[in-house]
Amino acid sequence: MLDRINKARDIMNAACETLGRRINIMEVCGTHTVSIFRNGIRSILPENLKLLSGPGCPVCVTDQGYIDTVLQLADREDCIIATYGDMIRVPGEDHSLETRQAKANIKVVLSSEDALQLAKDNPGKTVVFVAVGFETTAPATAVVAKEAAVESVDNFCILSGHKLVVPAMRALLSGKNNNIDAFLCPGHVSVIIGYGAFAEIVEDFGRPCVVAGFEALQIIEGLAEICRQLSVGKAELRSMYPAVVTEKGNVAAQKIIDECFEPVDGYWRGLGKIEKSTLELRDKYSQFDAFKRFGISEIPTEERKGCRCGEVLCGLIDPPECGLFGQTCTPQEPVGPCMVSSEGACAAWFKYGRQKTLER
Repeated sequence: MLDRINKARDIMNAACETLGRRINIMEVCGTHTVSIFRNGIRSILPENLKLLSGPGCPVCVTDQGYIDTVLQLADREDCIIATYGDMIRVPGEDHSLETRQAKANIKVVLSSEDALQLAKDNPGKTVVFVAVGFETTAPATAVVAKEAAVESVDNFCILSGHKLVVPAMRALLSGKNNNIDAFLCPGHVSVIIGYGAFAEIVEDFGRPCVVAGFEALQIIEGLAEICRQLSVGKAELRSMYPAVVTEKGNVAAQKIIDECFEPVDGYWRGLGKIEKSTLELRDKYSQFDAFKRFGISEIPTEERKGCRCGEVLCGLIDPPECGLFGQTCTPQEPVGPCMVSSEGACAAWFKYGRQKTLER
């Protein structure tokens, strides 16, 4: 293993020398961000190799307007909010679901099936499932939409906040941060969509896209492969995670997503409105669409004053560059979602890197 790490480091060092400038690689996935910190990978990288944290945390990229919509529904006496635990503490404009729990029917669920069961157990209430996530969790949401239709669970609905990763990558390179040289692509999402989904980034923008797993060696070798491509001036699509990620991905999962959802324009924290980047329930399942059932729409709103989560998600700044980081914004008292989520860049920096100086 040490020989492989040393070989990877030699490749990275050689690339930095060949290019004679800083190399900016974005790890799209929040799990990669945490793993990179936990394994101390930054400490072995060349001085001229910079890792940027990207929009790979689904809780973090969820727009402020969506959070405020959830809080609006939480105030209704006829509703029960079913949400994954990582959404509870995300601050809205004034409150969070956590601060509302004493006054509202808010239930933490472990799966979409739990949310559907909650509706079956509470026929006198409308259960609103807060469906946030990327392509990884969208199939499970699609499954319960189909089950609700078959079983006529009319008091169940879905507030879809599911996002698509590739449109966000395109948005970054189209103006938000075109200083990104390459992407370390997400492992979990790639299991579903396949590494072939990133071909358009390579072809349209000339950026290397390499899928890696989450072990230290897998990440290091993934970074080395990116550096190799940059050093020879040829962008390629590559999976360093062949045991799990195939070119075409999970076709069955893709099929059920496509059956139940369609891509529509949607809002992302930091990235704004991105074309065809959010999943909306198709007309066949529109009776379970919470936006349509309650006649509401997601209105984009600004982040809380001083919060720079949007810039962090675009790889424009490191978390310590935000004036709130570690001061008024901590995991105990978060101001923005990047400090709340276990996959958030700010939470990772706070836990693993706050005693260090700013990254190069």
